[in-house]
Amino acid sequence: MITTLSVTVILFVLVIFVLLFSFQDKFIFFPQKLDPSFRFTFGKSFVERFFHPDNKVRIHALHFKMEDPRGLIYYLHGNAGSLQGWGTVAADFTTHNYDVLMIDYRGYGKSNGKISEKALLHDALLIYDSLVREYSEDEIIVYGRSLGTGMASYVASLRNPRLLILESPYYNLPDAARSYFPWFPSALIRYKFRNDLHLKNTRCPVSIFHGSQDEVLDVKGSLKLKPLLKPDDHLYIIEGGHHNDLALFDAYRIQLGKILLKSSLD
Repeated sequence: MITTLSVTVILFVLVIFVLLFSFQDKFIFFPQKLDPSFRFTFGKSFVERFFHPDNKVRIHALHFKMEDPRGLIYYLHGNAGSLQGWGTVAADFTTHNYDVLMIDYRGYGKSNGKISEKALLHDALLIYDSLVREYSEDEIIVYGRSLGTGMASYVASLRNPRLLILESPYYNLPDAARSYFPWFPSALIRYKFRNDLHLKNTRCPVSIFHGSQDEVLDVKGSLKLKPLLKPDDHLYIIEGGHHNDLALFDAYRIQLGKILLKSSLD
């Protein structure tokens, strides 16, 4: 017999499911919006750029330029903030004499437009194709961090950059979501971001960095991706590293430097 309590519990669970399904964007994306007149200040020379996926959407980017660059880092950032904060990361690459192009996703910073997985993937690929008119593909390294790994691996699976680097990736987004909501059906998660699928179709070399103590995206996600890597690809586990501090570890900085140097010499 179904009791009143049972009905109440079932209705409560259904309401939770509906709320999580309807508002899952709020659990994934944490954009910081910037006024169009906002002025950036960084230690390196840069220009602000806009890309236009369609006539109603503009994607804002920062392009850091060196005098005689070894190549270009196409950087796809994490799920929170804006280029106001992410712009400081460019120094990790300009130090090695690379140009850096980083974008703010739709609804982030000075970018506009409605977020969807299809739109984000489309934008990432369109901007890559625009960069190929300025740099040859063998000069471009695609770098994805956290949420951005799903877009970075997608681009690399459809094109052939010099190198793909993923920092703190997930196997796919439904798999990562199970760590937070193990009882929520994966089929109801609208955003997939299939790193697992994209890596299978990636021809260029791949390097993955992940902190052993990552509290946001468990290192198990990268360990699940490891069997999908090619023989010469690499997974680097940074012992003691968390989600937002890998750049503080010598193991990360030294290995990244080696990868960037080797890539420029190949």
